[in-house]
Amino acid sequence: MIPESSLKRIVIAGGGFGGMELAKALRNKAYQVVLIDKNNYHTFQPLLYQVATGGLEPDSVAFPLRKVFHGAENIIFRMAEIKSVNLEEKTIVTTIGNVTFDFLVIATGSTSNFFNNRDLEYNAMTLKTVSDALNIRSLVLQNLEAALVADKKDLDALLNIVVVGAGPTGVEVAGALAEFRTHVLPNDYPELNRQAVNIYIIESDKKVLGNMSEQASDKALLFLKKLGVIPMLNVKLESYDGNIAVLSDKTAIPTKTLIWSAGVKGLVPEGLPKNVVGAGARLTINNFCQLNGFESVFAIGDVALFDSQANPKGLPMVAPVAMQQAKSVANNFIRMNKGLPPLPFKYFDKGSMATVGRNKAVVDLAFIRFQGFIAWLVWMAVHLMTLVGFRNKTIVFINWFWNYISYDRAVRLIIRPFNRK
Repeated sequence: MIPESSLKRIVIAGGGFGGMELAKALRNKAYQVVLIDKNNYHTFQPLLYQVATGGLEPDSVAFPLRKVFHGAENIIFRMAEIKSVNLEEKTIVTTIGNVTFDFLVIATGSTSNFFNNRDLEYNAMTLKTVSDALNIRSLVLQNLEAALVADKKDLDALLNIVVVGAGPTGVEVAGALAEFRTHVLPNDYPELNRQAVNIYIIESDKKVLGNMSEQASDKALLFLKKLGVIPMLNVKLESYDGNIAVLSDKTAIPTKTLIWSAGVKGLVPEGLPKNVVGAGARLTINNFCQLNGFESVFAIGDVALFDSQANPKGLPMVAPVAMQQAKSVANNFIRMNKGLPPLPFKYFDKGSMATVGRNKAVVDLAFIRFQGFIAWLVWMAVHLMTLVGFRNKTIVFINWFWNYISYDRAVRLIIRPFNRK
């Protein structure tokens, strides 16, 4: 399955930001690198919400992993699901067979955390994958189509949309849906009263964008209100049965569309010792991103818990952390081959940003904070530069330009109708 080699084998579990960046950094180095992912593409998750709301097609935010490594003779990609890990035998069990390793880097990312609420897990929509984004798009459009012929008693549930969690993903989704309601609904569904389409954002904290500055939080909340989003802060979602969302203050919101962005946890492979799994189902690592107690096993990105005095709860589960950890681990692999000691990982926080809609964004940098149109331009520039592939950058830029001048979201096709299993 994997060609034999005289080189030491590094197996990378996961082709997200961390896994892909690590493999790129080890291109043509003195290791055999085996990258394993269940998809044959890398997903640019920060723009999934635009796929979900009809602004972009899926292939704009996905890039073939094999294409990333054209010409890299030491890098091997295999599409497979990882079933379990056996650290004693240095073996990964996958759907295409067992893969042995000299070094293992776990970069499996994160998944939605429903806090053991089975009804919520079954009925809520998530936004972690391309499939999730397409499901949300289809469900929203299907509900609008159904509302045209529904009885009056069913209209509220079909037209109300609830977003739970007011972090960057929740804020961006709510803002995009509000713009869809304002600019698309009157043209595509003139029979529907767009004022009857309510978009709620639920947050248990007292503010939106809780990890950003007060200035950014206040401005983002103002932007959401101007777009007509209904914020409900300091309140939790208690239950959701697919038709009614019940909040901790006993408010009941009829809705058939509830998007969950309120919690994530590490996606930890089976077979790892329980004592290396810390808070948030994340793998505890040392200063060199090594799994505690295992020198040949590393973890990076969302699945890794790197806690320190500066970050007692671990680093944020965002792409820059994964990419910086990947570069650090790659550098230490190269140093190892030269007989040099490894260097500890140090995270450089470049800041945070989120967009709330057209001309509306907030940016927190180490040396300056700003909001509005300039912040929106900065947000777009950063995301365009981070996208993989010239084609994707070009297509996204053209889509953004067209959406801006036309006030339209062109991708409104129900290609694959959504049905709950």
